[in-house]
Amino acid sequence: MGKLDGKTAIVTGSSRGVGADVAKFLAAEGAAVVVNYRQKAPRANKVVAQIAEAGGRAVAVGADLTTQDGVQALVSAAMENFGSLDLVVLNASGGMESGMAENYALQLNRDAQVNLLNAALPVMTPGSRVVFVTSHQAHFIETVPTMPEYEPVAKSKRAGEDALRALIPNLAAEDISLVVVSGDMIEGTVTATLLDRANPGAIEARRAEAGKLYTVAEFAAEIAKMATADVETGHTEYVGGADYFK
Repeated sequence: MGKLDGKTAIVTGSSRGVGADVAKFLAAEGAAVVVNYRQKAPRANKVVAQIAEAGGRAVAVGADLTTQDGVQALVSAAMENFGSLDLVVLNASGGMESGMAENYALQLNRDAQVNLLNAALPVMTPGSRVVFVTSHQAHFIETVPTMPEYEPVAKSKRAGEDALRALIPNLAAEDISLVVVSGDMIEGTVTATLLDRANPGAIEARRAEAGKLYTVAEFAAEIAKMATADVETGHTEYVGGADYFK
C-alpha cells in the first residue's frame, strides 16, 4: 500500500528534471499523475511510459500554464482520466529563457500558479494539498541578494509564493493545505545551466559557499515527501543551503 493510493496528482513542468522525478516518486506511492509539459511531448510521454512500466498510472498533458485554457486542461485531465484531484505540485517555473515577453517571468511564476490553483480548487477533495516549489534565491530575495541575472526571476517567484500564501484562508475553508518547498540551487537543472551560461562559474561558486548542492533526484524526493508530510498549512520545508540561515 502506498501513501497516495487512490489519489490523483498534477505535477506542473514534469516532462524533465525535478518535476519528472517528482511525478515518478508520487506514482511509486500509488498516485495517478497528470504529467504536464509545454512543448516537449516526447519527454513527457517517456515519463508516462516509465511510470506505467513500474506499475503506476499517468497521462501526459500539453498545456501552457500562462493561458486559462492551459490550466483548465490540466484540471480536466485529472478528473476525466482519474476521477479526482487530491494533490497539486506547482513545480513549473521560468523566466530566463530567451525570446519570451518582458513580463513572462511574472506571468508564469505568479499569475499561472494562482490561476491553476483557482481552477483546481472547486474539484479538490477535503484533505488535499498544494505544494509550491521555489528556491532559496527567490524565497529569501528580500533579505539575501542573489545574482543579477537571476534577480527578476527570483522576485517573480517570491511574488508567486506571496500570492499563494494570501489564499491560505480560502484553502483552509475547504480543508486544503499549502506547503512551500524551498531549495538551494540544484545540480543539473535548466535554471542552473542557464545561470552558469549567463554567469560562468556561478554554480561552482554556489557549491563552494553551500558545501553541497542537491541533485535533481534528491530534491525531487524531498518535494514528494511533502505531499503527505504531517505539517501545518503554510509550512516551509527548507532543502540545503544552510548558509542562508546564519
